[in-house]
Amino acid sequence: MDLLRWLFEAQIPVGGSVLILREVLGNIFGLISAFGGMRRRVWAWPVGIAGNLLLLTVFLGNVFGSATPATLWGQAGRQAMFIGVALYGWHRWQQGRQSAGGGGVAVAPRWASNKTRIILALSLVAGTAALTPLFDSLGSYPPVWADAWTFMGSLLATYGMARGWTEFWLIWVAVDIVGVPLLFSAGYYASAVMYLFYGFFTLTGFFIWWRASKVAASPVTVETAFPDPLVAK
Repeated sequence: MDLLRWLFEAQIPVGGSVLILREVLGNIFGLISAFGGMRRRVWAWPVGIAGNLLLLTVFLGNVFGSATPATLWGQAGRQAMFIGVALYGWHRWQQGRQSAGGGGVAVAPRWASNKTRIILALSLVAGTAALTPLFDSLGSYPPVWADAWTFMGSLLATYGMARGWTEFWLIWVAVDIVGVPLLFSAGYYASAVMYLFYGFFTLTGFFIWWRASKVAASPVTVETAFPDPLVAK
């Protein structure tokens, strides 16, 4: 219990301000998870879940004694969403690794179909529009549409990673473009700096998956083994 209390109360002094230790640790776990995802390793998912649990307690603001008073319901909600989708991705990539012989990478990167891309783009815009009034009524930090955008983009990007779509890296870039200014404005400086770094990291991951999608060859493709539920056949 003493360790748990210390974790929830610990802060890192930086200049005239402080950083919440849970926020720093959660983002470090997230970075490690992103690196594992870039290399298509199954362990990326449980590491990411650990980071999500830490950040969930951070973005709920002073519900958990946060030093930063701003509550971001979209950011908090997407951590809970991450956990659910990560469990799906963890299971899916584990299946992929087993079908590939139990070693090495767990998924073969591929491009989504044009129809799927349209569905993803429309889902991002429509989901943002639908969630904005909900987050506003809950008292999320303004501009509320930015909070809703990061939530929807994160949902779609995480699902795209689980499916093995190369485009999921570009969705993360779109999330970072909006999310970084929002986090700086709300006072979550550790997360803002980390997401700024993520922006460059995700571009690197995109090109790595792009090259991998060109050389990936398997008698049974991922699309055949795992039909795309977003596109009705």
